[in-house]
Amino acid sequence: MTFKQELQHKLQTLLSQEDLSLLPTGYQRVGDIIILNLPEQLVKNKKLIAEKVLELTKVRAICNKTGAITGTFREPQIEFLAGDENTTTIHLESGINYKFDVRKIMFAKGNVTERVRIAHQIDKNEIIVDMFAGIGYFSLPIAKIGKPKKIYAIELNPISFQFFTENIKLNKIKNIEPINGDNREIIEDLSKTIKADRVLMSYLPPPKEFLPWAFKIIKRGGMLHYEDIVNADEKEKQKDIDRIMDEIQEIAQQYNFTIKLQLAKCIKSYGPKKDHYVFDIMVN
Repeated sequence: MTFKQELQHKLQTLLSQEDLSLLPTGYQRVGDIIILNLPEQLVKNKKLIAEKVLELTKVRAICNKTGAITGTFREPQIEFLAGDENTTTIHLESGINYKFDVRKIMFAKGNVTERVRIAHQIDKNEIIVDMFAGIGYFSLPIAKIGKPKKIYAIELNPISFQFFTENIKLNKIKNIEPINGDNREIIEDLSKTIKADRVLMSYLPPPKEFLPWAFKIIKRGGMLHYEDIVNADEKEKQKDIDRIMDEIQEIAQQYNFTIKLQLAKCIKSYGPKKDHYVFDIMVN
């Protein structure tokens, strides 16, 4: 039986036929915690449903997504429903352990291939600046797989930064220097002494206003990884890509750079007729 069929079987005498038909077909598992995304009609029975999911899956805790990611710190809207109330977990992905609290920290499982793809591009002599490090989404796999000379990983959110420093120790990594603060202020100081071979701008909404600081720290011949939203419609997609590159080029010229697009890749769907893209950009 499928997950939904098993759950319907457990709840068949407790819910109406309509509610049974609305039960989720799956879930997101992060570490030993399951996150459901229950429709509004099932919220009145959320605790009951969570208890049955707990019985079926044997995980440590069940949570439910209650809204969209919000705020500067990209905070998830997650509520605890059943099991162990401690919602801090360790999620293993591509050989990297990520420790975080699912109620406080966003974790995009859809970016798994992208985190590894960039890590395999790295040269061992590179100096890298990660402008939006989070809990180490990209810095950790890059450090462990790519083994660059040094990663300066900057994170503003104090909660994310705390987990990031724990994750560096958890993964026994020595080539990351974590820095808590505003990346614009930090890069103003860093750029006086270093130039980066690679700059990561892995953040949505697209961090266009931070591009000047990326160009302040990157060296000629360096690689910029930038993220943005592109229209999923085939007729409009290239127009969006060209527009984004023109916007980046306009800022690059202010710092006497030209840019060349190496790759524009869809990471995942972002919403109706919108895709989340990464741009690999050579800076000359």
